[in-house]
Amino acid sequence: MKLEPAIFDDLDEASDVAAIVEARAEIAAGQFVSNEAVEAWLLSWGTPNKLPPPGAGD
Repeated sequence: MKLEPAIFDDLDEASDVAAIVEARAEIAAGQFVSNEAVEAWLLSWGTPNKLPPPGAGD
């Protein structure tokens, strides 16, 4: 029986490089959510003071 190729078997280096360039540009422009903001949001789940989801720049 021949196995189907896994989704990670076919690497597209040009696509990977383009995604990294795009991500670095977004970070430089401040278009990201900080780990601290995500952690505070997650820790608020199940409490009476649940926070809204953080957005870019938080």
